[in-house]
Amino acid sequence: MNEVVEALRKIEHNYKLFQQQQFSFVRALEHTREEAHDLIRPVSSITQVQCYKDHHCYNSTDRRILNMFISICNDLRNLCQKLETVHPGDSVSNGLLEKCKVLLNDSNDFTAIRATYPHGVVNYLSLEEARHRYGGVVSLIPIVIDSMTEWITYMKRHVLYKVSRGRGMSKKETPISQTPSAVHPAAPTSVSNKQTVQLQEKDFQTYLAENQRPQQKAPWRPPGKH
Repeated sequence: MNEVVEALRKIEHNYKLFQQQQFSFVRALEHTREEAHDLIRPVSSITQVQCYKDHHCYNSTDRRILNMFISICNDLRNLCQKLETVHPGDSVSNGLLEKCKVLLNDSNDFTAIRATYPHGVVNYLSLEEARHRYGGVVSLIPIVIDSMTEWITYMKRHVLYKVSRGRGMSKKETPISQTPSAVHPAAPTSVSNKQTVQLQEKDFQTYLAENQRPQQKAPWRPPGKH
C-alpha cells in the first residue's frame, strides 16, 4: 500500500506542473487541430490527443506539453493495474477502480465529464465554446486522481477496521485461555504468605518476652502513712 501511495504522490506532483501550463496545453490542441483540419468536434479521447501529437504537431513546445498529458495518463493506467494487485477489495473499491479503468481507456469518450470543485480547470477555459471542446480533456486527469485517492482512503480504513477487529477478538480470548494456568499458582502463594506472617508474629512475641524489662516495684512506705 505504501508503494501505491508514493506512486500516486509522484503523479499528483507531475499533474500540478502540468496544470500550471493548462493554457499551453489548450493552445497546443488548437494548433494541432488546425493542422488536422479538425476544428468542429471536441477533443474526446486519449487516442485523439495521441493522433494530434504523432501526425499534426510541428512545434517542440506543443509536442512537449502533449507528451506530458499522455505520460500522466499512462502513469495513471499503470497505477490502476497495480491497485488491482494490492488488495482484493469489495464492491465499493472495485467500483472506483472500474471507473478509473474506463476513463483511462484510450478510446473512451470523455466529452461529457467535468471536474468540479475544488478543481477549477474548466473555469480556466475562456469561452463557452472552448469549454465544450476542451472541458472533457482537462477534466480527465483530476477526476481519475480523485477516484484513486478515494480508493486508497477507503482501502486503508477497511484494512485498519479488520486489523483492529482481529486485535479485539484476540484480547477477548486471551483471559479465557490463561484462566486455568493463572488460578493455580495463586493458592500456594497465598498459603506461603500466611505462614510467613505467622512466623513473623511468633518471632516478635519471643523477642518481646526476652527483652521485656522487669517491672519496678513501688518504693516501700511505712504502714498507715499513705
